Amino acid sequence: MTRDLLSRCSHSKQVKQIQARFVTSGLLLASVFHHNALLRAHSRTASASPSASPAAAFPIYTHLLRRGLRPDSYTLPFLLNFCSLLLARYHGLSVHAHAIRLGRDADLFLANALIHFYSVVRDLAAARRILDLASFTDVVSYNSMLTGYLRAGDLDSAWSLFDGMSETNVVTWSAMISGCLQGGRSKEALALFSRMQAEGPEPNDMTLVSVLAACAHLGALEQGKWIHSYLRSNGIKISVFLGTALIDMYAKCGQVQLALSLFDEMPEKNLLTWTTMIKGLAMHGNGVEALQLFSVMGASGFVPDDVAFIGALCACTHAGLVDQGREIFDSMRKDYGIEPKLEHYGCMVDLLARNGLLEEAQGLIKSMPMEPDALVWGALMAGCKLHRNVELAEHSVKHLIKLEPDSSGVYVLLANIYASSGRHDKAREVRCMMRTKRLQKTPGCSLVEIGGRIHQFLVGDIAHPLIKDILSKWEEIESLIKLEGYVPDKKEVLLNIDDEEKEDALARHSEKLAIAFALISTEEGMPIRVVKNLRVCSDCHQDLFPEIHHALLIPQWKLNSISFW
Repeated sequence: MTRDLLSRCSHSKQVKQIQARFVTSGLLLASVFHHNALLRAHSRTASASPSASPAAAFPIYTHLLRRGLRPDSYTLPFLLNFCSLLLARYHGLSVHAHAIRLGRDADLFLANALIHFYSVVRDLAAARRILDLASFTDVVSYNSMLTGYLRAGDLDSAWSLFDGMSETNVVTWSAMISGCLQGGRSKEALALFSRMQAEGPEPNDMTLVSVLAACAHLGALEQGKWIHSYLRSNGIKISVFLGTALIDMYAKCGQVQLALSLFDEMPEKNLLTWTTMIKGLAMHGNGVEALQLFSVMGASGFVPDDVAFIGALCACTHAGLVDQGREIFDSMRKDYGIEPKLEHYGCMVDLLARNGLLEEAQGLIKSMPMEPDALVWGALMAGCKLHRNVELAEHSVKHLIKLEPDSSGVYVLLANIYASSGRHDKAREVRCMMRTKRLQKTPGCSLVEIGGRIHQFLVGDIAHPLIKDILSKWEEIESLIKLEGYVPDKKEVLLNIDDEEKEDALARHSEKLAIAFALISTEEGMPIRVVKNLRVCSDCHQDLFPEIHHALLIPQWKLNSISFW
């Protein structure tokens, strides 16, 4: 009965009420079990109680000692877990010291709790010493250390520990896959998932959500589809979290209709599901449909939060719906009592700047109640590039350099603005400044999925084993599209080289190499999807690819469709 009451507690106040009843009834006088039950309840409710403090649990432990009771194998682990949740480093150290004094430091449960505690408070060296010196360890011990490394972003140490583990479980694999994803190593996450299928346990929802996120990041549509089929063929119920991850994957891989179909089929949705679908429609320029869905969401009883408003504002940005964007931004405070955050101001600046309303965007930045960050100034600067406003771009770059002095992207964008405006001397000055500061431009990278395998191309890449065939195919493409009227846009090639060399430099852009490779590697009619780490270059986006799409209708070409994400 006592355990049931405590297990139902959702807040520390409820635990304290039961604790008071224990004291007045005398249940705590000679019972380690009841002390442990209270410690466990405080540990479980600590994360849901913002005002929770060590003062809630430690008097219980003190009472146990004063009654002459000896802690059992559960007492100190419950107390340490409480310290971990509160990040109470000093109190956790005290528990560790007392465990040594009592001679319980060799206990397996306590060792696992200590490894978890030290990893949470970011003392990974102490956690590793406990793991290496512990008399007994199990898979939980190693998982605690593994998640500690991953939480700290030390993926290399996590890999080393993982490869040396004699026993693993689904938590181990899921943590590693999620860690690779969070560390920006999505290809490794997918490779690890393939390895898990061959030698590991059955994946759970947590595993599959991380894998779907990696597929979305890489544009690995075929692997994402395989997971969807895996769920259906194994009769696995698609939970709200899995369904939302699938919608996100389909949308980011360009299959917005598949995302919408899955969204309509889901019997249960949460606010994140609606927001994901709204953002999916928005990123494909379906702003009107996204805003309609935003309205339906409200009519369905879901009150939009600050994240949902970001989705709605993004819809306005991608579709150029300036008036609707202003209305939605104003309604946040007026109708919902939500104060716009930095991200919302960034969306509005992006919307206004993209549509040429640069003075209004600048005025909005000045009116912000918080300091604008690099994304806000970057949105304004991108609008300056689009509309060739050099003076405002120079003003923006001063703020950007203060915020991100080591960011090469700021200088590259300014140099491109100068170049596109014909001020090549200024563009060269910026490039010289980059060399002086030893700043390297982020290389353009394009990914294309062929037969379930991700192929990566960098700008100027010659490392691919089929590079000769790829360049030959591109020459064929270029000769054909020139007949259709394509002329390379060389105004942003800032090198001191002649026009013929500029054309060669443009021909080796990563997205062009990816297309050529895909055309020699796919069957007729198969779509080609290229994922970029940077925006598609102006030569590609404005002039080249419309011509390719037109040229693909010519009989001697395979009828492939090409899309970029």
